[in-house]
Amino acid sequence: MGEVEAHSTISAGIKNMTEATTINRPAAAAQTAPLLNVRNIEVVYDKVILVLRGLSLEVPKGAIVALLGANGAGKSTTLKAISGLLKTEDGEVIRGEILFDGERINGIDPDKIVRRGIFQVMEGRRIIADMTSIENLKLGAFTRTDKEIADDIDMVFRYFPRLKERTGLAGYLSGGEQQMLAIGRALMARPKVILMDEPSMGLSPLLVKEVFSIIKEINRDLGVTILLVEQNARAALSVASHGYIMEQGKVVLDGTAGELRDNEDVKEFYLGGAGDQRKSFKNLKSFKRRKRWL
Repeated sequence: MGEVEAHSTISAGIKNMTEATTINRPAAAAQTAPLLNVRNIEVVYDKVILVLRGLSLEVPKGAIVALLGANGAGKSTTLKAISGLLKTEDGEVIRGEILFDGERINGIDPDKIVRRGIFQVMEGRRIIADMTSIENLKLGAFTRTDKEIADDIDMVFRYFPRLKERTGLAGYLSGGEQQMLAIGRALMARPKVILMDEPSMGLSPLLVKEVFSIIKEINRDLGVTILLVEQNARAALSVASHGYIMEQGKVVLDGTAGELRDNEDVKEFYLGGAGDQRKSFKNLKSFKRRKRWL
């Protein structure tokens, strides 16, 4: 089989998978507008560096959606575009739109986006090291004026009981505890959507399992919608209902979590399911994967 013919066959297969995914979605889901809708956005840094190239994705209300991809694919930039944090890095959305609950939010200041109900848990936790855990949690509630903040701190401690035991400065917490604190701080804002950027980064396998289990509980108990950026595809797809895979600033594949787990390319490149063939993956380039999918 020639290269052109092989490429056409693979492209047709991906097209068929996408069509099947659309057909199999429940009718109710198709009629309900997503809570978060990113439509064909392009993002540039310093007015010249194009990072996102016509990216689109949807996050239904109450769902956990995974955004997967290698380093440099544009995952974190996607979250910053949604949360309004691109401005801090000389980035901007130059095309397309981001809709939250039916209203356009790109171009709005980050604090106003938080008040509307979107909170981002940054990569690397970004907790305030010289403040206590409780002070960090109160910081997450800075947009609130109600009198239920103490109750919500108790709620966070129910999900993360070890934080209640750590009364010293947050900088002395372990990596896993800092990640728990960062998620707890997000909950203090009573968000409708939490954007999580690499929650497994730097954690042991045991802690990764614990943190993702709690993420699933939060979604189930509180109904918080979650857009989860991860390189640990196996962990992300264990809690997500749907997933998108990014390469070089655009989505190259999407489907339900089950469909992505069963996809042979996803197994090979992200789940380590190619057996002995996996050994040669280190010699492959990103564009070769992208060529297979597109």
